Amino acid sequence: MAVLGETAQAYEIILVNDGSADDSWRVIQALSDSYKQVKGIQLMRNYGQHNALLCGIRAARKEFIITLDDDLQNPPEEIPRLIQKIQEGFDVVYGSPKKTRQGLWRNVPAYLVKLSLQSIMGARTARQVSSFRIFKTRLREAFSHYQSSFVSIDVLLTWGTRKFGAVTVHHNPREIGQSNYSLYRLISHSLNMVTGFSILPLQLATFVGFFFTLFGLGVLVYVIGRYFIYGGSVPGFPFLASLIAIFAGAQLFSLGIIGEYIARMHFRVMNKPPYSLAESINFGENK
Repeated sequence: MAVLGETAQAYEIILVNDGSADDSWRVIQALSDSYKQVKGIQLMRNYGQHNALLCGIRAARKEFIITLDDDLQNPPEEIPRLIQKIQEGFDVVYGSPKKTRQGLWRNVPAYLVKLSLQSIMGARTARQVSSFRIFKTRLREAFSHYQSSFVSIDVLLTWGTRKFGAVTVHHNPREIGQSNYSLYRLISHSLNMVTGFSILPLQLATFVGFFFTLFGLGVLVYVIGRYFIYGGSVPGFPFLASLIAIFAGAQLFSLGIIGEYIARMHFRVMNKPPYSLAESINFGENK
């Protein structure tokens, strides 16, 4: 609050409790009682980081929105740098860490996410994406009616602008606890991001199908040529079994990708909400 008090004349702090099992909500209630700028939102259950962010973004009332994780690996003292950068004409500015404090098991899924973002945001900007960001509140109008349970804030922001920037910030080691992002959740988020907001996997499936079609034609030419040159067919069960395995694998891979897209269509038809509120504090009548 000291940083915001020195930076802005008016501000609000929205704390979203994403179904935590500890005393986070009690702490939020205490802070809301002590400071009128602090507002709290309690979700019905755990919906995921981006879903909780979407809830807080829709509740914000000021000109700019800054998203910050509660682990404080990105220090609040870096906020003025983001504000200064966005005033240069950008709509979104990311706080790109000088050096990440994550292991290989977290960097690989993060790389997959950024790879899928490159076609939308540009290669340079996608590499600088982080959870520490500032953007103009009016951008949320571009996704005001979005109701899918699969949420990616970075992709939704691309629906409203192409003016992205970044500034290098400090990234401190985590002092308390550990991240809730397990390897499974990271991979799941990566797949949701790629299949939920991009047609890249379908294009990959098309490429795989085209490649193996050419491969099959090549094998056919080889078999016919061998028949006319040597007067016999290609001998051996391993040859035939290998071809069947290759083509079956390619078909299952393509069907799996199509199935992922059908599953997302199914959830959207169900109109499953991205989050559900249990309680809110200090929003008053404008909430």
